[in-house]
Amino acid sequence: MDISLFDYSLPEELVARHPAPERDQSRLFVIDRMSGSFTHEHFSNIGKFLRRGDLLVLNDTRVIPARLMGQRLPGGGKVETLLLKEIEPLLWQVMVKPAKKIHTGDRIVFQPKLLEGEVTGYIAPGERLMRFTCREDWWETLDKVGHTPLPPYILKGRRDDLHTDLGHTPLEESEDRVRYQTIYARVRGSVAAPTAGLHFSEGILDDLKTRGIEVAFVTLHIGAGTFKPVTTERVEDHPMHWETYHLTTEDSEKINHVRMEGHRIIPVGTTSVRTLETCADMEGFVHPASGETRLLIIPGYRFKCADALLTNFHLPRTTLLMLVCAFGGRELILRAYEEAVRERYRFYSFGDAMLIL
Repeated sequence: MDISLFDYSLPEELVARHPAPERDQSRLFVIDRMSGSFTHEHFSNIGKFLRRGDLLVLNDTRVIPARLMGQRLPGGGKVETLLLKEIEPLLWQVMVKPAKKIHTGDRIVFQPKLLEGEVTGYIAPGERLMRFTCREDWWETLDKVGHTPLPPYILKGRRDDLHTDLGHTPLEESEDRVRYQTIYARVRGSVAAPTAGLHFSEGILDDLKTRGIEVAFVTLHIGAGTFKPVTTERVEDHPMHWETYHLTTEDSEKINHVRMEGHRIIPVGTTSVRTLETCADMEGFVHPASGETRLLIIPGYRFKCADALLTNFHLPRTTLLMLVCAFGGRELILRAYEEAVRERYRFYSFGDAMLIL
């Protein structure tokens, strides 16, 4: 399948640089797969499209302040480090910039007398093993020193808006630490937010509960690879990145009960879809599990455990867009994206939501 099938044109001004003033003030684009019809709504009215007994499956991963800015010793230049995966306490797989200048044995200071790192190994172009020396509790130190790992296109967009260069653009704004995080995030480990969940407020969840709509959780820690465009000509040749997931016995039993009762299972976000599909058997029942998944979902995939899907608008030529096209049908989804552009929806991580029924 050719990657060009998952391309589309988007005016740059529709890429959301900031979240909506309030979480539930985003817009909601609703697609009916049976009729092919579109409905334009506000997210606060999502309950109109859900039924008593429906189950929303939320990804409860928590974004960590994974971006660290430091200086190579002795007397070296600036180094940007992005935490990717914890190998063991204080030993991490990281992404570094400028990668060509970072070698095994290099020491980097992030906060004098508080946090330093030493490169202990080479993993891949741009990626290293780094062992940290931390004078205080690791997670408390990370909260002090680290920055919210906003997607590169948000930082670039903000830089363009300010007509400045990267060195004079803040790595995060005061609201980012809260707004680039779902209100139900609880398990630390992601370097990107499960953005479909950013729209939910306490008020929305309370309203849905009164309507008889249930909630279950999965955990999938999102890696930096989630934003990587597919560079292979054939989408089947794309090397999917590994991501860690967990599904508890309690939540799997809740999901399976809803399945047996004949109600809809509605994953919130592509990460919830991939976790459910990784844990599901051919009859659509899930089993508690932990591990790493590199499941690539493209058109032609047979979904086992998803009856509807809540998601955001995704970058062209990405595995996220392919998954949505697999669920909703490529032609219908791309037609919906064209409609969303005409209607001036906000796109990507801080953008509006799409509900596919």
